[in-house]
Amino acid sequence: VQLQASGGGLVQAGGSLRLSCAASGFNLDYYGIAWFRQAPGKEREWVICISSSGMNTVNSDSVTGRFTISRDNAENTVYLQMNSLKPEDTAVYYCARQRRFTPFCSSDYGTYSHWGQGTLVTVSS
Repeated sequence: VQLQASGGGLVQAGGSLRLSCAASGFNLDYYGIAWFRQAPGKEREWVICISSSGMNTVNSDSVTGRFTISRDNAENTVYLQMNSLKPEDTAVYYCARQRRFTPFCSSDYGTYSHWGQGTLVTVSS
């Protein structure tokens, strides 16, 4: 099981980035995927998730109206579209796979068993 996060970089405040999470070694169809982030000196926090079917998405209040998550199971990839970026969005972003199949995704860190290596997003003011 592998998750490969990519797409991070340096962007000015108000700009956009799209992160990708490429999955391999398992059938993406059966698992919810989440994005977490960790800013320097802070704990890792949940950002957004998408259910295995793609029918359900949930996000943290801090990204409402700015971030969206989508998935292309045929391409084994989950995307995080980030718009209207703010300096406080600066962090290493990680994608994670749920431990087992459920109809819904979760914000609970403990329900995710596999993690990508992270991709750095830096938003300048």
